[in-house]
Amino acid sequence: MSTFVTAAAIEEAARMLPAVVVRTPLLPARWLNETVEAVVRLKCENLQLGGAFKIRGAYTMVSRIRPQIRRRGVIAYSSGNHAQAVALAARFFDVPAVVVMPENAPGIKVEGARRMGAEVVLRGTTSEQRRKRAESIANKRKLTMVPPFDHFDVIAGQGTVGREIMQDWPDVEAVLVPVGGGGLLSGIAAWLKSANPGCRVIGVEPEGADSMRRSLNAGQPVSVQPNSIADGLLPVRPGNLTLAHAMKYVDGMITVSDEAMVDAATQLLVRSKLVSEYSGAAAVAALLSGAYDPKGGRVVAVVSGGNWDPPVLAARLEEVFGGAPVQAAGKKTVAKKAPAKKTVTEKAPVKKAPVKKAPVKKAPAKKAPVKKAPVKKAPVTKAPVEKAPVKK
Repeated sequence: MSTFVTAAAIEEAARMLPAVVVRTPLLPARWLNETVEAVVRLKCENLQLGGAFKIRGAYTMVSRIRPQIRRRGVIAYSSGNHAQAVALAARFFDVPAVVVMPENAPGIKVEGARRMGAEVVLRGTTSEQRRKRAESIANKRKLTMVPPFDHFDVIAGQGTVGREIMQDWPDVEAVLVPVGGGGLLSGIAAWLKSANPGCRVIGVEPEGADSMRRSLNAGQPVSVQPNSIADGLLPVRPGNLTLAHAMKYVDGMITVSDEAMVDAATQLLVRSKLVSEYSGAAAVAALLSGAYDPKGGRVVAVVSGGNWDPPVLAARLEEVFGGAPVQAAGKKTVAKKAPAKKTVTEKAPVKKAPVKKAPVKKAPAKKAPVKKAPVKKAPVTKAPVEKAPVKK
């Protein structure tokens, strides 16, 4: 077997995936065109099964495990999206799945894995802590490990994203890819450099979790202490296999701030009506922040995941749209129409003054009788309400 994933391996993965995955759209983003003065399209893996590209690699690997071994079950360690993907792949093959996730994993990702039938184990906050725990469980229970990025089959599956991009837009000039461990970057780069060597492949990492950039500079894997809001891009180090692919195929690495990713995710929601988690918005952040200059070219930004935790999303929407200027305008409009707590209705009687059918003394609104009087005529001391006589 070759050290590198080949176009043939990606083709093989692509042949079996259509029955399982969504062929995600490559959408135009005219608002981005105007902002960065280039032609930009979005590869929307946030619309994929499980909310991220990860199912492509997970299913590819699980499908290639020998059936007698696969039936024992599979296990994965993940910040969240890979965990959901492995759970879903195991469900397709009706085999058990265990996923080891960080203790601070977003609730949407934990519940997603459980909903798909996986046994969830929470362990630590770093990828190394999760990996060690997963390896221990795998050894005790004879489960097959499905790594999040550093495996030939996983990279081949992720490479189908690049294949679809090239089929949909053959003259694309650059592709920007969010980078955690590098599986997606490696697969896309392997396909693009085979199909269109002139297309530039650029990886995008958080400023506080730039292990791939540092490793490329050093020529060997470098570990970091990741610190970023992009929970899907926080491996301590890239894999040996993914680093080798990046060294051979990738044209450059850039970093973006947390603030840039927050802004990009917000703009994607507001302008393109796409939900992207912060990790998934890294490529768009590179364009909006100016970290990458497209120089008027044709560019694809991969939106790699859309599992934006609802409480975080709600807080962000409140922050953006609940600020003083917007909120003040909304409140003025509402205040005129919304009844105060004591405004019962416009027909409520003033004290002792009858209004239409309302009785004078002690009579509650509408149907409440006063001193045994029938509700409809609501008499006041035997006098009919319609003529509203003064009490004798």
